[in-house]
Amino acid sequence: MDYYNYHRRKSSVVQIGDTPLGGTYPIRIQSMTNTSTLDTPGSVEQCIRIIEAGADYVRLTAQGVREAENLGEIEQELHARGYHTPLVADIHFNPKAADAAACTVEKVRINPGNFVDSARTFKQIDYTDEEYAAELQRLRERFVAFLDICKAHHTAIRLGVNHGSLSDRIMSRYGDTPAGMVESCMEFLRICRDERFDDVAISIKASNTVVMVETVRLLIETMEAEGMHYPLHLGVTEAGDGEDGRIKSAVGIGTLLADGIGDTIRVSLSEAPEAEVPVARKLVDYITARTGHAPVVAPELTPARLAARAKEQIEGIGAGEQPIVIAEGTPGEGTKADFYYTRNQTAGGTVRSIVDYLHYRGEAHTYPLFKANDGEALASCQAPLRFLQVETTDLTEPLLSRLAGETGIVLILSSQHVNPVGDTRAALARLTTAGCTCPVVYLSRYRENDPEDLQVKAGADFGPLLLDNLIDGIFLVNDGDIATQRLTDYMFTILQAARKRFSKTEYISCPSCGRTMFDLQTTIARVKAATSHLTGLKIGVMGCIVNGPGEMADADYGYVGAGRNRVSLYKGKVCIEKNIPEEEAIEKLVGLIKANGDWHDPA
Repeated sequence: MDYYNYHRRKSSVVQIGDTPLGGTYPIRIQSMTNTSTLDTPGSVEQCIRIIEAGADYVRLTAQGVREAENLGEIEQELHARGYHTPLVADIHFNPKAADAAACTVEKVRINPGNFVDSARTFKQIDYTDEEYAAELQRLRERFVAFLDICKAHHTAIRLGVNHGSLSDRIMSRYGDTPAGMVESCMEFLRICRDERFDDVAISIKASNTVVMVETVRLLIETMEAEGMHYPLHLGVTEAGDGEDGRIKSAVGIGTLLADGIGDTIRVSLSEAPEAEVPVARKLVDYITARTGHAPVVAPELTPARLAARAKEQIEGIGAGEQPIVIAEGTPGEGTKADFYYTRNQTAGGTVRSIVDYLHYRGEAHTYPLFKANDGEALASCQAPLRFLQVETTDLTEPLLSRLAGETGIVLILSSQHVNPVGDTRAALARLTTAGCTCPVVYLSRYRENDPEDLQVKAGADFGPLLLDNLIDGIFLVNDGDIATQRLTDYMFTILQAARKRFSKTEYISCPSCGRTMFDLQTTIARVKAATSHLTGLKIGVMGCIVNGPGEMADADYGYVGAGRNRVSLYKGKVCIEKNIPEEEAIEKLVGLIKANGDWHDPA
């Protein structure tokens, strides 16, 4: 892939009903129902809402053979009402349900972590080479039988690997790592290749965006090395709801889309399924608008070399420091930025202000801002920290040479290119080859009135630069009708989504599906109401046990559906209390947090 110029990765084509996936076909959008698959009328109505929102595929859970067979009834009713969007069966733990679904719908998603292997127990099992090979042979025999059914019915499959549901067998050899996730997928792909079964797509997901991006990139390298080019489904699992879910999805999915990776996406929100589709469409449209852009010319540097660029540490910015946040205006109510650009006067007190250099008088906590053509003033200024605002096009050889000999300067860098990610990477490559050690804050400017539009675009633009460790801060500016404090909140949410800086409680919550054991949206609201003041904690709210304990290995506490209106509570990945009545669960969760010393009362 070209790190600087956008073009889509060329994948093989998978036939999914009348809506092929991959190759030069458009990036497809999908969502998943949260109705019981045995509820034919309810499922049909929700499928229609998802389809009319713009989805290309609709996925439904099938816990057992009855649910898998009822997919045929749902599809028949949809066809009778004029809807022919392909349906996808979602299978966990039950190969017989996968067999039945393959006879019924256009595509079946199976999870390599639990298709043959039992549910993850988090126990370390030491396999000899012979025992491991025997397990792989057992997997092959069962999977080939499933593939034979798919061949007979022209059914496509998706191998859906989740970070939270790797098998104990994979964990024993590879651990809870990107390499383990990739190998979990490759075991099944090699069988597909041996059996000449080509209608297979892949997803490899995590709730942690760093893990998700690293793993997908590793999977592509591994497939390429073995001559495989299967299409990819992208998603961030358990992204949450509201602005958190939208921004986290944009950061993770947008980073891969910006690299040309991805043939279908799902934005997994803990909301009504049809709400996911417009968000996904906005994200895809924003990135694919870069197709055919003016070429970006850059030095031949690897991403690892860019990430290792030597940088100064100046006033808490740069080498070894968390990325900073710069905001326009003065502090409002809510989370405070690290610096405020106040143009011509200081904000006063201990607020760190950035002012245009003509208004700089050497006041405490105040720093001057220069532009690219202010060279003489920049050189003569004695401030301990100077900001220099430049466009990528300003980084010409003369300016780069001058910067290479300077210290105490932080660049505020922006791009006007239609591919701002690639253009900014190229500018950073020029800084690297010139030996410039200035820390870089990336400035991204928009003109949006719809908060969702801004969340998606900003997440997709800042995400790649943060996840690849290329920048030292962010500065979001919007000329539309969105409150300034909201912009500051979005910046901190972006940093948290990229795992660079934690400023609030993080909720790892799944999108609901037919397996969910309680009303997810209501439950998340109740959990947030009780715990959102606990800055820095990660709390998982999971509808069932399929991915719950695994994804919550990254969480401090977990609230998991254990049965209808029953909840189990976790500390990390250890279940502390099982089958609590739902009406008692919030109080018990608070008690668990208090017992472990992580509670404080709201201010």
